[in-house]
Amino acid sequence: MKTKLEFSMKMIFFLTACVSVAAVALICFFMFANGIPAMHKIGFTEFIFGLKWKPELEQFGIFPMIVGSIIVTAGAIILGVPVGIMTAIFMARFCPACFYPVMRHGVNLLAGIPSVVYGFFGLTAIVPVIRTVFGGSGTSILAASIVLAIMILPTIVSVSETSLRAVPSLYFEGSLALGACKERSVFFAELPAAKSGIIAGVILGVGRAVGETMAVIMVAGNQAVLPHGLTKGIRTLTANIVLEMGYAAGLHRDALIATAVVLFFFILVINFIFMMTKHSAE
Repeated sequence: MKTKLEFSMKMIFFLTACVSVAAVALICFFMFANGIPAMHKIGFTEFIFGLKWKPELEQFGIFPMIVGSIIVTAGAIILGVPVGIMTAIFMARFCPACFYPVMRHGVNLLAGIPSVVYGFFGLTAIVPVIRTVFGGSGTSILAASIVLAIMILPTIVSVSETSLRAVPSLYFEGSLALGACKERSVFFAELPAAKSGIIAGVILGVGRAVGETMAVIMVAGNQAVLPHGLTKGIRTLTANIVLEMGYAAGLHRDALIATAVVLFFFILVINFIFMMTKHSAE
């Protein structure tokens, strides 16, 4: 009886794993089957490095969107990663016990807020400030980077805090025994030991920043041109797909699917870079 139950559970787990792998394979097949022929028809160089996106004239250059995605993601990393890691350190080692539940529930709440709410917050709070200080419309790269930085905080904080708490207490106690203060013990003994988990949290946060759409659409300006400053508007790859897929047809639709292929490759490259960094840290 026990053997049959174990065999049945193994088969169930195997089938669920197959379903997951099949879903990923089908998504990849759909994207590449429709996207690669579109790239070939448009021209790979013209599609990737073209500066004009005018579907009505059959001009499908996505280089401005690629640059926009890179800049917005980089801005979110620069603003969000240090704040997230510092918050995780505070919660894991310096937060008073009476204040910790408030911080924990706040981070969890931040993780559950829909992206459209983040976008509305950026549109009503961040964009007017940028408009007042720098002029222009306010919808810009800077606004999108700030909103994305806030959105990736819960992921980075949660994973980094868990990694810090998983470090054996011997690291901290040994550093104290050698004469280091609490702050130096945390930053120079525990933080390097938790580096692998922290990098994993950063990878997850960056993945969300790259794939985010709704909040970016609301605050980025959505101009399909190369950026000329942090206070100018930009369109990302995801925003380009969402804004035009509803009415696209023919080659225009295939070009948007090809944009998804580029975005897929872009995310793979980012994950590969971070994974190499993680392995080198270990």
